[in-house]
Amino acid sequence: MLELAVLGFLYDTPLHGYELRKRITALTGHVRPVAESTLYPAIKRLEKAGMLARETQPGSVAAPRHVLTLTDDGRRELRRRLAHPERAEITDENRWFALLAFLRHLDDSEAQTGVLRRRLEFLEEPASFFYEGDRPLRAEELDDPFRRGILTIARATSRAEVGWLRATLRSLGGGR
Repeated sequence: MLELAVLGFLYDTPLHGYELRKRITALTGHVRPVAESTLYPAIKRLEKAGMLARETQPGSVAAPRHVLTLTDDGRRELRRRLAHPERAEITDENRWFALLAFLRHLDDSEAQTGVLRRRLEFLEEPASFFYEGDRPLRAEELDDPFRRGILTIARATSRAEVGWLRATLRSLGGGR
């Protein structure tokens, strides 16, 4: 998810590390704050792989800063990851949001609709946070008001997302 966010934000514009960290934190920070000790090794891996270039620019007030730019290989890698996301990027809500934030960079509308369809199929599978044997439990079946609350909130969120996905698929010409 972190590498996808780095590639995605740099696809838009070159950034220095501090600004990149702020943007990634704004996207994912409510769940997973981005620490420098996590971000900078990811940047170094992407740079070593030839996906990022670093340029030193004089600082306006303080020390020089390093501005990161996406290379052509980085642009291709972002589009590849967007077109062929791993299952966890479809099923994990935080990874999904990172993927969704940059899906517009995928020029192929059929590939975009394919990704959205995969998410819709996942959301339409019967699931729960709580089970009786192999059977997923519904909110109405729980006596615990807190667990019932989790399922009620999850159901409302899921319904909203399913509605958005269906409408977006129709607008892209990929609806069922």
